[in-house]
Formats: sequence, C-alpha cells, structure tokens
Amino acid sequence: MKLESVEGIVLSEVNYSESSKILNVLTKEYGLIGIMSKGCRNVKSKLRGVSRKLIHGTFHIYYKEDGVSTLANVDLLNSFSKTMMDLEKISYASYILDLVLQVVRQNNDGEIFDLLRDTLIKIEDGLNPFILMNILELKLLDYLGVHPELDACSLCGSTKNIVSLSSSDHGFVCGACYTNQRVVSEEVIKMIRMYQYVEIANISKLDVPEDVANEINTFLDEYYEHYTGLYIKSKDFMKQINRLYEKKD
Repeated sequence: MKLESVEGIVLSEVNYSESSKILNVLTKEYGLIGIMSKGCRNVKSKLRGVSRKLIHGTFHIYYKEDGVSTLANVDLLNSFSKTMMDLEKISYASYILDLVLQVVRQNNDGEIFDLLRDTLIKIEDGLNPFILMNILELKLLDYLGVHPELDACSLCGSTKNIVSLSSSDHGFVCGACYTNQRVVSEEVIKMIRMYQYVEIANISKLDVPEDVANEINTFLDEYYEHYTGLYIKSKDFMKQINRLYEKKD
C-alpha cells in the first residue's frame, strides 16, 4: 500500500488488542475511514498523544479503500487543548463528534468535515457551545434529508405572518394555518433563520437571548426525535453537565 496524507478529525476510538486502537477518522479526502494505530497505547509510542478523540491533524496512512488503513504518523493541526480542559466544552464536543459520526454513516458528504472543524474551532475560541451545537444540528439535518421548512409556512407556503415553529408540522406555520401549535416570537423566527444561513467559519460573536436560544433548542430536540431516529447517549451526559453549571450560576 502507498503512503498517503489526509486531513482528518478523530470522531471515536476503540481499543484493539493489548496495545493498539482503531480510530474512526472523518477526512476531507475520503470521508469516514477506519485507521489502525498500532502500539499507540504503549507509553513510549509516538502515536500515543495523537490517537484519541478530538485530534485534528494530517494523518499519514497506508490507505486501504475497503478495509482498515494503518497509521504511520500524524502532523498535529489542533489538539483543542482549551476544550479538553473544560468539562462543559468537552461535553458539547463529545456530543458533536458522536452526532457527526451517526450522520456520516448515513451520508458521507465531504462538506460535513468543514462544518465539524469550524464548529470545534469556534468552541475552542470561546464562543457559546450551546448555540454552536444548535447551528450545527440544524445544518446536519440537510444531510439526513429531513431539513425543516424555514423559508415559508410548511403547510401552505406563505411567507407572511409566521407565528409558530412546529416540529410536528416540519417548520414554520403561518397565522392562517395556525391551530394549536406553540407560538414563538419574531426573534425566534429571525434567529433560527440566521442559524440556517450563517457560515460557521465567519462567526465572530453570538448574541442570542437565552430564552430565544432555549426555544430553538427545544424545537431541534423535538425535531431530531420526530424525524431522524438518532439516539446519542453523550447528549444525556451533556445535559447533566449543563444542569450542574446552571446551578453554579
């Protein structure tokens, strides 16, 4: 096999034999691939520090198209050290990695790599991880084929007098179609459209009122439950950590 270099982010790791790991790595070049990191669990291994979740680097591998590739070395691009030292940040990052792993198993689109990388960088830079998580969750629905209607009423197509954001009705609902859906503010309608269209790489600040952010998060939680069939255990852990931080505040 020829040695190749690919940019990637480690989404998950599984111990293999007594001293090795298999890494699930999302790459720009090949999408999701499995990489064997031989001997990386040994204390003196040069691969030890770069064979874990949340490593972003250039992976030099012996690529195997229909099987597990073998890791030779990694040129580290980002270890996300600030995120790794912050329990709240790492809880968000862990959920995001697990979510992306589930999504790329259904749709291995190369654009997902950029969305993941940009989101992790913004969390590392100190932007609000709760809002960044929701922005990414919304964008990933495109790749699952179940994106909500956020340009017009999902029931009649009208762009006027939008009054509700309904998971059961697949998005916006206008006043004429409204029955008993939850009414939301104009700010919620405005901000979720911002979530939809903003380029994550271009975000420099996130000024979203807490009540608005919570309303959007509730919608996305319900929407994922209704339409994706995904259950990600690390989200429960993330919510537990959030509750602890809320009590501290």
